[in-house]
Amino acid sequence: MATPRLLLIDEPSFGPVPLLVRRIFEVIKEIHEKGNTVLLVEQNARLSLKIADRGYVLGTGEIVVAGSAQDLQSNEMVQMAYLGVKSRTRER
Repeated sequence: MATPRLLLIDEPSFGPVPLLVRRIFEVIKEIHEKGNTVLLVEQNARLSLKIADRGYVLGTGEIVVAGSAQDLQSNEMVQMAYLGVKSRTRER
């Protein structure tokens, strides 16, 4: 294979033991840091957003939220739905 510039990965955390999942994400990050574009489809939002530049949240086949990884990590809907963070607002 020549020198690829794009890597497409679908659900790399599905199946492997947690220790191996961490290593897989380290390798993905290293590949990206070498200048390659990585398109990662992954349900583990916490790990994905740690290594991503941008993210897209899909709901029934449509993008419902998009932005930088940092913006998505601080988005309350993303935190509640995908990162296990409880709402900051309280019912009155």
